[in-house]
Parts: sequence; structure tokens; C-alpha cells
Amino acid sequence: MDSQTIMTGVFGNPIRQSLTPVMHNAAYKQLGLNYASAAFAVSQDNLRQAVEGIRALSFRGVNVTIPHKVAIMEYLDEIDEEALDIGAINTVVNDNGKLIGYNTDGRGFIQSLLEESQISVEEKRVLVLGAGGAARAVGISLARRGVSHMVIANRSVDKAEVLARHISNHVPCKAMSLGDLERIDLKEIDLVVNTTSIGMVPQIDEMPISEKQLHSGLLVSDLIYNPIQTKLLLAAEAKGAKIHNGVGMFVHQGALAFELWTGHRPPIDLMRSLVLQRLMNK
Repeated sequence: MDSQTIMTGVFGNPIRQSLTPVMHNAAYKQLGLNYASAAFAVSQDNLRQAVEGIRALSFRGVNVTIPHKVAIMEYLDEIDEEALDIGAINTVVNDNGKLIGYNTDGRGFIQSLLEESQISVEEKRVLVLGAGGAARAVGISLARRGVSHMVIANRSVDKAEVLARHISNHVPCKAMSLGDLERIDLKEIDLVVNTTSIGMVPQIDEMPISEKQLHSGLLVSDLIYNPIQTKLLLAAEAKGAKIHNGVGMFVHQGALAFELWTGHRPPIDLMRSLVLQRLMNK
């Protein structure tokens, strides 16, 4: 770093576990860009001041993670159209003092899915497990890219219904309880996406769906990346289904943010290998 270094970062709370600076700093170095990234623990009470600091310190931009993806929107000057549709942002770009919010989560998920599974999402029948922020980003992005129809399953049916109504602006979508999933014939589903924390460390022996419902015609995606292969993915693979873990989405959403800030496509393979190395060495 020197007096010409352009700063980026990630806002969240807690943030110590973030791998975003690791992969971005490696990518900046690989491309010879005089940029640097750091993680900033920002409390909800200090969010407005932190956003003002982006302008005041001439940061090029920041990533935004839990719990600020929605709250930060009111402090920005402009929101990208897809981010408005999703209702949350995860990337801020400082365009000469104008702060613009984007959401690269959904697009990162789809890019990763296409790259790793070689499937097209058009006309696919989709089951999304969960109805939180990640489900919203993934669900809206899939809907905007032409899936056939979607089911949202969540512990709270009310929350699932809210998201299903919104997605229904794009494609047919219905809501149901996670507890009622056994009523669904997954032979009529092409893609299952787990956006819940079920199966994440330390609850690694849990699954959000019954193993007996899995079959070889499915593509099963789990946004969890700790562990890299959840019990759901292991069970799906044993049934002959294609599987997709959460590392790719994390890397690709970060790559899209990198491109928005620098105008350069980052070294995806380097970013992925660093993230995998850190995860496996935990």
C-alpha cells in the first residue's frame, strides 16, 4: 500500500471470519492493481456514519454482509434495478461521490451454477428451501432468468408466502412449510436450492429435506460452504444427483463486485483456490 492505493472493503457485524479481503487482495495483486481490501466491523448504530466514510475517504466501494444488506439501502444515492427487485444490496460502488447499490448474490449464484453444472436454468422447475435474504436473491434472480415455476418452502409459511407473491410477478410460485415437504413429488422438480442454515457447522448431521425424496434427476445446490459438502449434498450425490456447493456463489459474487470496482475480470480460479484452502484449514 502507498499514498495512491485505492481502498475497498466489506462491512458487516460480526466480520472477523470474512474471506472477502483474502480473495480480493490476492486478485488485486495478481492483476497488478494498486487496490486493497479490509474488513470493517460496523454496528447498526454506526451504519450511516460508515456509509458517509465511503465518500469521505474516497473508497472505491465495499461489499455488505449481515446484518446490513437491507438497512444500508436508505443511505445510498441510487439502487440498481435488480437489487431493488431483490430488496437488498451486497455491493456499493462509489462513482465520484455517488454511492450506487448492487446485488451480486443472485447473479453470482447463477454464474457459479452454470459454470459448475453446465445446465441452463431456463424452464427449470425449482424448489427453494428458506425464505430469507439469500432465498430472495437466488429466487428473484432465477425467476428473472426464465425458470418454469418455483416453490418456496420455509419454517414460517407466512414468510414464504411473502416471497412467493413477489416472485409471482415473474413466474408462477407457491409457498409451503418445510414440515410439509414430503407432500411434494421431487420427480416434478429439476433444481433444489438450500438457502437455510440447516446442515451448517455445527449442525452437520441435519438435512432440510428427506433423503428418500432425492433422486438422480435432480441438481441439488446448497449455499452452505462450511462444511464444503453438507449432508444434503452427500446424500444427493449418493442418489446419483448432480450437486453444487456454496463456494462458487461466494467467489462469483465477489468477482462481480471486483469487476464493478475495477473494470477488470478477476482471476476466478485463484480466488476459489484461496477460499477452499482457508476453509479446509479451519
